[in-house]
Amino acid sequence: MAKYLFEANYVGEGIKGLMREGGTKRRDALVEALKSVGGSLECFYYAFGETDVLGVFEVPGPADAAALSLMINATGSVNVRLKPLMTPEDLDEAAKKTPSYRAPGQ
Repeated sequence: MAKYLFEANYVGEGIKGLMREGGTKRRDALVEALKSVGGSLECFYYAFGETDVLGVFEVPGPADAAALSLMINATGSVNVRLKPLMTPEDLDEAAKKTPSYRAPGQ
């Protein structure tokens, strides 16, 4: 399972819907969306400032995360951004690889 940090902002009708339905119903809607792709919600928080809501979820793979992001953003009510999360072990494995790369201008 792949973990993702999500950050989202409600816009337009999404703000009105949040105010009408309340925070727990919006969290429940995300739980159902995640279940539909075989995923689960690890944590979910509302915040002040640049980000309205953030949390962590798990899905089977990147295509599932992309499908959710596309579907949610397509509503026009929420702008969601995803960041894949890696374990320390994932980073250890990455550090053992030696990809070929030429820096710009070299």
